[in-house]
Amino acid sequence: MTERIIEALGRCGISRWRINEKVEESAELFFVKHELDTRRIKDTHKFSVTVFRRAEADGKAMVGKTAVELIPSMTDAQIDGALNGAYYAAGFALNPDYEAPAPVRRETVFKAGELASAPLQQSAGKMAAAALAADTRKESFINSLEVFCHRTFNRVISSEGTDVSYTDAVCKGEYVVQCKEPEDVELFAQFEYGDCDAASLTQRVGEDLRFAADRARAQSILKSGSYDVVLSGVNLVTVLEYYAEKSSADMIYPKYSQWKTGDDVQGCSGGDAVSISLDARVPFSSDGIPMKRLKLMEDGRLSAIHGRTDFCRYLGIEPTGEYGRLICENPGSASFEELKSGPCLWPVVFSDFQMDSFSGHFGGEIRLAYLIEDGRAVPVTGGSVNGILIDAQRDMVFSRERYSSAFYEGPYAARFRGIPVAGTAD
Repeated sequence: MTERIIEALGRCGISRWRINEKVEESAELFFVKHELDTRRIKDTHKFSVTVFRRAEADGKAMVGKTAVELIPSMTDAQIDGALNGAYYAAGFALNPDYEAPAPVRRETVFKAGELASAPLQQSAGKMAAAALAADTRKESFINSLEVFCHRTFNRVISSEGTDVSYTDAVCKGEYVVQCKEPEDVELFAQFEYGDCDAASLTQRVGEDLRFAADRARAQSILKSGSYDVVLSGVNLVTVLEYYAEKSSADMIYPKYSQWKTGDDVQGCSGGDAVSISLDARVPFSSDGIPMKRLKLMEDGRLSAIHGRTDFCRYLGIEPTGEYGRLICENPGSASFEELKSGPCLWPVVFSDFQMDSFSGHFGGEIRLAYLIEDGRAVPVTGGSVNGILIDAQRDMVFSRERYSSAFYEGPYAARFRGIPVAGTAD
Protein backbone atom coordinates (compact mmCIF):
# COMPACT_ATOMS: atom_id res chain seq x y z
CA MET A 1 0.00 0.00 0.00
CA THR A 2 2.86 2.38 0.78
CA GLU A 3 4.26 1.94 -2.71
CA ARG A 4 0.81 2.54 -4.22
CA ILE A 5 0.52 5.81 -2.32
CA ILE A 6 4.00 6.98 -3.38
CA GLU A 7 3.18 6.15 -7.01
CA ALA A 8 -0.09 8.06 -6.72
CA LEU A 9 1.72 11.09 -5.28
CA GLY A 10 3.96 11.05 -8.33
CA ARG A 11 1.00 10.81 -10.71
CA CYS A 12 -0.60 13.80 -8.95
CA GLY A 13 2.56 15.88 -9.24
CA ILE A 14 2.97 16.21 -5.46
CA SER A 15 6.66 16.50 -4.64
CA ARG A 16 6.60 17.19 -0.89
CA TRP A 17 4.70 14.80 1.33
CA ARG A 18 4.69 12.69 4.49
CA ILE A 19 3.07 9.29 5.06
CA ASN A 20 2.15 8.16 8.59
CA GLU A 21 1.21 4.49 8.60
CA LYS A 22 -0.56 2.93 11.59
CA VAL A 23 -1.42 -0.72 12.11
CA GLU A 24 -3.46 -1.20 15.26
CA GLU A 25 -4.83 -4.17 17.16
CA SER A 26 -7.00 -3.76 20.22
CA ALA A 27 -8.93 -5.68 22.84
CA GLU A 28 -11.85 -3.93 24.51
CA LEU A 29 -13.87 -5.06 27.52
CA PHE A 30 -17.13 -3.50 28.72
CA PHE A 31 -18.49 -4.29 32.20
CA VAL A 32 -21.80 -3.50 33.88
CA LYS A 33 -20.89 -3.67 37.55
CA HIS A 34 -18.78 -6.87 37.70
CA GLU A 35 -20.44 -8.63 34.76
CA LEU A 36 -18.69 -8.66 31.38
CA ASP A 37 -21.23 -7.24 28.96
CA THR A 38 -19.26 -6.96 25.70
CA ARG A 39 -15.89 -8.10 24.38
CA ARG A 40 -14.53 -6.55 21.18
CA ILE A 41 -11.40 -7.32 19.15
CA LYS A 42 -10.38 -4.90 16.40
CA ASP A 43 -7.63 -4.68 13.77
CA THR A 44 -7.18 -1.57 11.61
CA HIS A 45 -4.65 -0.40 9.02
CA LYS A 46 -4.65 3.28 8.07
CA PHE A 47 -2.45 5.79 6.30
CA SER A 48 -2.51 9.52 7.03
CA VAL A 49 -0.92 11.33 4.09
CA THR A 50 0.09 14.98 4.50
CA VAL A 51 0.64 16.86 1.23
CA PHE A 52 2.46 20.21 1.04
CA ARG A 53 1.83 22.82 -1.63
CA ARG A 54 4.32 25.62 -2.20
CA ALA A 55 3.29 29.03 -3.49
CA GLU A 56 4.38 32.66 -3.46
CA ALA A 57 2.61 35.64 -1.90
CA ASP A 58 3.95 39.20 -1.95
CA GLY A 59 7.32 37.88 -3.01
CA LYS A 60 7.53 35.49 -0.05
CA ALA A 61 7.78 31.70 -0.22
CA MET A 62 4.69 30.11 1.29
CA VAL A 63 3.50 26.57 1.92
CA GLY A 64 0.15 24.99 2.72
CA LYS A 65 -0.52 21.49 3.99
CA THR A 66 -3.51 19.18 4.27
CA ALA A 67 -3.80 15.62 5.56
CA VAL A 68 -6.04 12.90 4.15
CA GLU A 69 -6.70 9.37 5.43
CA LEU A 70 -6.34 6.40 3.09
CA ILE A 71 -7.07 2.69 3.61
CA PRO A 72 -5.80 -0.38 1.70
CA SER A 73 -9.22 -1.21 0.22
CA MET A 74 -9.29 2.02 -1.82
CA THR A 75 -8.79 1.81 -5.60
CA ASP A 76 -6.04 3.75 -7.40
CA ALA A 77 -8.66 6.15 -8.72
CA GLN A 78 -9.98 6.79 -5.21
CA ILE A 79 -6.46 7.37 -3.90
CA ASP A 80 -5.71 9.82 -6.74
CA GLY A 81 -8.96 11.66 -6.09
CA ALA A 82 -8.28 11.98 -2.37
CA LEU A 83 -4.72 13.23 -2.91
CA ASN A 84 -5.72 15.71 -5.60
CA GLY A 85 -8.45 17.06 -3.32
CA ALA A 86 -6.02 17.46 -0.43
CA TYR A 87 -3.45 19.18 -2.65
CA TYR A 88 -6.09 21.62 -3.90
CA ALA A 89 -7.21 22.39 -0.35
CA ALA A 90 -3.62 23.00 0.76
CA GLY A 91 -3.54 26.07 -1.48
CA PHE A 92 -6.07 27.80 0.80
CA ALA A 93 -4.04 27.39 4.01
CA LEU A 94 -0.74 29.09 3.22
CA ASN A 95 1.88 30.00 5.83
CA PRO A 96 5.55 31.00 5.56
CA ASP A 97 7.58 28.18 4.04
CA TYR A 98 9.94 26.24 6.27
CA GLU A 99 12.56 23.56 5.93
CA ALA A 100 11.47 19.99 6.59
CA PRO A 101 13.28 18.01 9.31
CA ALA A 102 16.56 16.41 8.33
CA PRO A 103 15.94 12.93 6.91
CA VAL A 104 16.33 10.02 9.32
CA ARG A 105 16.47 6.31 8.54
CA ARG A 106 16.40 3.80 11.41
CA GLU A 107 15.54 0.21 12.11
CA THR A 108 12.22 -0.42 13.85
CA VAL A 109 12.25 0.46 17.56
CA PHE A 110 10.28 -2.08 19.55
CA LYS A 111 8.60 -1.10 22.81
CA ALA A 112 9.39 -3.28 25.81
CA GLY A 113 7.03 -4.29 28.61
CA GLU A 114 4.16 -6.61 29.39
CA LEU A 115 1.55 -4.65 27.44
CA ALA A 116 3.74 -4.60 24.34
CA SER A 117 4.32 -8.36 24.31
CA ALA A 118 1.51 -10.21 26.13
CA PRO A 119 -1.78 -11.13 24.42
CA LEU A 120 -3.98 -8.03 24.47
CA GLN A 121 -7.00 -9.86 25.83
CA GLN A 122 -4.87 -11.06 28.72
CA SER A 123 -3.66 -7.51 29.45
CA ALA A 124 -7.18 -6.11 29.24
CA GLY A 125 -8.42 -8.80 31.62
CA LYS A 126 -5.62 -8.08 34.08
CA MET A 127 -6.37 -4.34 34.16
CA ALA A 128 -10.12 -4.95 34.46
CA ALA A 129 -9.50 -7.30 37.38
CA ALA A 130 -7.29 -4.63 38.99
CA ALA A 131 -10.08 -2.04 38.77
CA LEU A 132 -12.76 -4.42 40.05
CA ALA A 133 -10.52 -5.54 42.93
CA ALA A 134 -10.95 -2.11 44.49
CA ASP A 135 -14.74 -2.52 44.67
CA THR A 136 -14.94 -3.64 48.29
CA ARG A 137 -16.94 -0.86 49.95
CA LYS A 138 -20.53 -1.32 51.14
CA GLU A 139 -21.81 2.17 50.39
CA SER A 140 -20.25 2.76 46.93
CA PHE A 141 -19.59 0.52 43.95
CA ILE A 142 -18.43 0.39 40.32
CA ASN A 143 -21.44 1.03 38.10
CA SER A 144 -19.65 0.45 34.78
CA LEU A 145 -16.12 -0.11 33.50
CA GLU A 146 -14.49 0.00 30.07
CA VAL A 147 -10.91 -1.16 29.40
CA PHE A 148 -9.14 -0.72 26.05
CA CYS A 149 -5.72 -2.22 25.32
CA HIS A 150 -4.11 -1.07 22.08
CA ARG A 151 -0.90 -2.12 20.33
CA THR A 152 0.34 -0.32 17.22
CA PHE A 153 3.01 -0.43 14.55
CA ASN A 154 3.81 3.07 13.32
CA ARG A 155 5.90 4.14 10.33
CA VAL A 156 6.85 7.61 9.08
CA ILE A 157 8.04 8.11 5.49
CA SER A 158 8.72 11.46 3.87
CA SER A 159 9.66 12.83 0.48
CA GLU A 160 12.93 14.06 2.03
CA GLY A 161 14.04 10.48 2.74
CA THR A 162 12.88 9.82 6.30
CA ASP A 163 11.90 6.21 6.99
CA VAL A 164 11.46 5.29 10.65
CA SER A 165 9.13 2.95 12.50
CA TYR A 166 8.29 1.86 16.02
CA THR A 167 5.79 -0.11 18.06
CA ASP A 168 3.69 1.28 20.89
CA ALA A 169 1.17 0.01 23.41
CA VAL A 170 -1.29 1.70 25.73
CA CYS A 171 -4.02 0.71 28.16
CA LYS A 172 -6.77 3.20 28.76
CA GLY A 173 -10.38 3.25 29.80
CA GLU A 174 -13.04 4.82 31.93
CA TYR A 175 -15.35 3.93 34.79
CA VAL A 176 -18.30 5.25 36.74
CA VAL A 177 -18.48 4.82 40.52
CA GLN A 178 -21.79 5.28 42.32
CA CYS A 179 -23.17 5.78 45.82
CA LYS A 180 -26.96 5.74 46.32
CA GLU A 181 -27.32 6.87 49.93
CA PRO A 182 -27.97 9.40 51.39
CA GLU A 183 -27.87 11.00 47.94
CA ASP A 184 -27.55 9.25 44.59
CA VAL A 185 -24.13 10.25 43.22
CA GLU A 186 -22.13 9.13 40.18
CA LEU A 187 -18.51 10.07 39.49
CA PHE A 188 -16.86 9.55 36.10
CA ALA A 189 -13.11 8.98 35.67
CA GLN A 190 -10.68 8.10 32.90
CA PHE A 191 -7.25 6.44 33.03
CA GLU A 192 -4.34 5.74 30.69
CA TYR A 193 -1.10 3.82 31.22
CA GLY A 194 1.85 2.91 29.02
CA ASP A 195 2.00 -0.56 30.56
CA CYS A 196 -0.07 -2.83 32.78
CA ASP A 197 0.10 -0.84 36.01
CA ALA A 198 -2.46 -2.86 37.94
CA ALA A 199 -1.48 -1.58 41.40
CA SER A 200 -1.86 2.06 40.37
CA LEU A 201 -5.29 1.45 38.85
CA THR A 202 -6.53 -0.43 41.93
CA GLN A 203 -5.40 2.43 44.15
CA ARG A 204 -7.03 5.08 41.97
CA VAL A 205 -10.38 3.28 41.69
CA GLY A 206 -10.39 2.70 45.44
CA GLU A 207 -9.80 6.40 46.02
CA ASP A 208 -12.67 7.33 43.69
CA LEU A 209 -15.01 4.89 45.45
CA ARG A 210 -14.24 6.68 48.72
CA PHE A 211 -14.82 10.04 47.04
CA ALA A 212 -18.23 8.87 45.76
CA ALA A 213 -19.29 7.85 49.26
CA ASP A 214 -18.10 11.14 50.72
CA ARG A 215 -19.76 13.16 47.95
CA ALA A 216 -23.10 11.52 48.80
CA ARG A 217 -22.95 12.97 52.30
CA ALA A 218 -21.10 16.21 51.55
CA GLN A 219 -22.55 19.47 52.89
CA SER A 220 -22.98 22.84 51.15
CA ILE A 221 -21.30 24.80 53.94
CA LEU A 222 -18.27 26.23 52.15
CA LYS A 223 -17.86 29.97 52.75
CA SER A 224 -16.33 32.34 50.23
CA GLY A 225 -12.82 33.47 51.04
CA SER A 226 -9.12 32.88 50.58
CA TYR A 227 -7.91 29.34 51.31
CA ASP A 228 -4.74 27.35 51.19
CA VAL A 229 -5.69 24.80 48.52
CA VAL A 230 -4.19 21.32 48.10
CA LEU A 231 -4.46 19.95 44.56
CA SER A 232 -3.72 16.29 43.90
CA GLY A 233 -3.67 13.66 41.16
CA VAL A 234 -5.06 14.64 37.78
CA ASN A 235 -5.93 18.13 39.03
CA LEU A 236 -2.30 18.90 39.85
CA VAL A 237 -1.24 17.46 36.48
CA THR A 238 -3.64 19.87 34.74
CA VAL A 239 -2.03 22.83 36.52
CA LEU A 240 1.55 21.75 35.78
CA GLU A 241 0.77 21.35 32.09
CA TYR A 242 0.77 25.17 32.04
CA TYR A 243 4.58 25.13 31.90
CA ALA A 244 4.69 22.81 28.89
CA GLU A 245 2.02 24.76 27.03
CA LYS A 246 3.44 28.22 27.81
CA SER A 247 6.91 27.19 26.58
CA SER A 248 5.75 25.65 23.30
CA ALA A 249 6.87 27.22 20.03
CA ASP A 250 3.29 27.62 18.81
CA MET A 251 2.62 29.86 21.85
CA ILE A 252 5.86 31.82 21.67
CA TYR A 253 6.07 32.51 17.91
CA PRO A 254 2.69 34.35 17.71
CA LYS A 255 3.63 36.10 21.01
CA TYR A 256 0.87 34.53 23.07
CA SER A 257 3.75 33.78 25.44
CA GLN A 258 6.69 36.09 26.12
CA TRP A 259 8.86 33.38 27.67
CA LYS A 260 12.53 33.08 26.67
CA THR A 261 15.11 30.49 27.64
CA GLY A 262 16.89 31.57 30.79
CA ASP A 263 13.86 33.45 32.15
CA ASP A 264 12.82 32.91 35.76
CA VAL A 265 9.24 31.96 34.87
CA GLN A 266 8.24 30.91 38.38
CA GLY A 267 9.54 33.61 40.70
CA CYS A 268 9.86 31.19 43.62
CA SER A 269 9.80 32.95 46.98
CA GLY A 270 9.72 30.34 49.69
CA GLY A 271 8.17 27.24 48.14
CA ASP A 272 9.62 24.52 45.93
CA ALA A 273 11.42 25.75 42.81
CA VAL A 274 9.98 23.79 39.88
CA SER A 275 12.14 21.45 37.78
CA ILE A 276 10.46 19.78 34.81
CA SER A 277 11.49 17.58 31.91
CA LEU A 278 9.42 16.55 28.92
CA ASP A 279 9.56 12.88 28.09
CA ALA A 280 8.87 11.23 24.76
CA ARG A 281 6.08 8.65 24.86
CA VAL A 282 7.25 7.36 21.46
CA PRO A 283 10.74 7.29 19.88
CA PHE A 284 9.84 9.44 16.85
CA SER A 285 7.57 12.42 16.29
CA SER A 286 4.90 12.48 13.59
CA ASP A 287 7.53 14.20 11.40
CA GLY A 288 10.03 11.40 12.05
CA ILE A 289 12.21 13.44 14.41
CA PRO A 290 14.09 11.24 16.93
CA MET A 291 12.63 12.09 20.34
CA LYS A 292 14.63 12.34 23.55
CA ARG A 293 13.97 13.65 27.06
CA LEU A 294 14.13 17.45 27.16
CA LYS A 295 15.01 19.51 30.22
CA LEU A 296 12.29 22.18 30.24
CA MET A 297 12.80 23.97 33.57
CA GLU A 298 15.52 23.94 36.20
CA ASP A 299 14.78 25.55 39.58
CA GLY A 300 12.05 27.75 38.10
CA ARG A 301 14.04 28.91 35.05
CA LEU A 302 13.10 28.01 31.49
CA SER A 303 15.72 25.79 29.85
CA ALA A 304 14.18 25.08 26.45
CA ILE A 305 11.47 25.84 23.92
CA HIS A 306 9.84 22.90 22.20
CA GLY A 307 7.32 22.08 19.53
CA ARG A 308 6.46 21.03 16.04
CA THR A 309 8.66 21.67 13.03
CA ASP A 310 7.07 24.76 11.46
CA PHE A 311 6.94 26.95 14.59
CA CYS A 312 10.42 25.89 15.70
CA ARG A 313 11.78 26.83 12.26
CA TYR A 314 10.04 30.20 12.45
CA LEU A 315 11.79 30.84 15.79
CA GLY A 316 15.13 29.75 14.38
CA ILE A 317 15.53 26.76 16.70
CA GLU A 318 15.94 23.07 15.97
CA PRO A 319 12.60 21.20 15.97
CA THR A 320 12.15 18.96 18.99
CA GLY A 321 8.92 17.17 18.06
CA GLU A 322 5.79 17.28 20.21
CA TYR A 323 5.98 15.72 23.65
CA GLY A 324 3.30 13.72 25.43
CA ARG A 325 4.58 13.24 29.00
CA LEU A 326 5.55 15.70 31.71
CA ILE A 327 8.07 14.74 34.38
CA CYS A 328 8.05 16.96 37.48
CA GLU A 329 11.42 16.14 39.03
CA ASN A 330 10.84 17.84 42.38
CA PRO A 331 11.34 15.30 45.18
CA GLY A 332 8.81 17.14 47.36
CA SER A 333 9.59 18.87 50.63
CA ALA A 334 6.64 17.59 52.70
CA SER A 335 4.57 14.46 53.08
CA PHE A 336 0.99 14.53 51.82
CA GLU A 337 -0.26 14.47 55.39
CA GLU A 338 1.96 17.46 56.20
CA LEU A 339 0.56 19.33 53.20
CA LYS A 340 -2.94 18.86 54.62
CA SER A 341 -1.99 19.90 58.14
CA GLY A 342 -3.31 23.27 59.18
CA PRO A 343 -6.48 24.86 57.76
CA CYS A 344 -6.87 24.16 54.04
CA LEU A 345 -9.24 23.02 51.31
CA TRP A 346 -8.51 19.80 49.42
CA PRO A 347 -10.79 19.66 46.34
CA VAL A 348 -10.72 16.22 44.72
CA VAL A 349 -13.62 16.18 42.22
CA PHE A 350 -14.59 19.05 39.94
CA SER A 351 -17.35 19.37 37.37
CA ASP A 352 -14.73 20.59 34.88
CA PHE A 353 -11.29 21.58 36.16
CA GLN A 354 -9.36 23.69 33.65
CA MET A 355 -6.03 25.47 33.24
CA ASP A 356 -5.86 28.49 30.91
CA SER A 357 -2.32 28.65 29.51
CA PHE A 358 -2.87 32.21 28.25
CA SER A 359 -3.85 33.83 31.56
CA GLY A 360 -2.55 31.33 34.09
CA HIS A 361 -6.04 30.96 35.57
CA PHE A 362 -6.98 27.58 36.98
CA GLY A 363 -10.15 26.39 38.63
CA GLY A 364 -13.52 24.77 38.36
CA GLU A 365 -16.77 24.04 40.12
CA ILE A 366 -16.34 21.80 43.16
CA ARG A 367 -18.24 18.53 43.32
CA LEU A 368 -16.31 17.25 46.32
CA ALA A 369 -13.70 18.83 48.56
CA TYR A 370 -12.47 18.29 52.10
CA LEU A 371 -12.49 21.32 54.36
CA ILE A 372 -9.71 20.62 56.84
CA GLU A 373 -9.83 22.50 60.14
CA ASP A 374 -8.74 21.56 63.66
CA GLY A 375 -7.59 18.15 62.47
CA ARG A 376 -11.00 17.28 60.97
CA ALA A 377 -11.73 16.76 57.26
CA VAL A 378 -15.36 17.63 56.45
CA PRO A 379 -16.71 16.66 52.98
CA VAL A 380 -18.19 19.72 51.25
CA THR A 381 -19.73 20.36 47.85
CA GLY A 382 -20.55 23.42 45.76
CA GLY A 383 -18.60 26.59 45.16
CA SER A 384 -15.56 26.98 42.92
CA VAL A 385 -11.79 27.42 42.99
CA ASN A 386 -10.44 30.45 41.08
CA GLY A 387 -6.64 30.60 41.22
CA ILE A 388 -3.95 32.41 39.22
CA LEU A 389 -0.81 30.29 38.88
CA ILE A 390 1.34 33.35 38.10
CA ASP A 391 0.85 34.30 41.77
CA ALA A 392 0.26 30.90 43.36
CA GLN A 393 3.39 29.26 41.91
CA ARG A 394 5.76 31.37 43.99
CA ASP A 395 5.30 29.44 47.21
CA MET A 396 3.73 26.13 46.21
CA VAL A 397 4.99 23.08 48.07
CA PHE A 398 5.07 19.55 46.60
CA SER A 399 4.40 16.24 48.33
CA ARG A 400 7.00 13.51 48.56
CA GLU A 401 4.39 10.94 47.49
CA ARG A 402 4.44 10.31 43.73
CA TYR A 403 1.79 9.90 41.04
CA SER A 404 2.18 8.23 37.65
CA SER A 405 0.17 7.91 34.45
CA ALA A 406 0.82 7.76 30.71
CA PHE A 407 1.13 11.55 30.67
CA TYR A 408 2.82 12.39 33.98
CA GLU A 409 5.36 11.36 36.57
CA GLY A 410 5.88 13.50 39.65
CA PRO A 411 4.54 14.61 43.03
CA TYR A 412 1.03 13.46 43.92
CA ALA A 413 -0.02 16.78 45.42
CA ALA A 414 0.93 20.42 45.98
CA ARG A 415 -0.26 23.11 48.39
CA PHE A 416 -1.02 26.62 47.14
CA ARG A 417 -1.48 29.59 49.45
CA GLY A 418 -4.26 32.14 49.43
CA ILE A 419 -6.41 30.86 46.55
CA PRO A 420 -9.77 32.65 46.05
CA VAL A 421 -12.72 30.30 46.58
CA ALA A 422 -16.36 31.15 45.92
CA GLY A 423 -18.49 29.38 48.52
CA THR A 424 -22.11 28.38 48.90
CA ALA A 425 -22.77 29.53 52.46
CA ASP A 426 -23.23 33.02 53.89
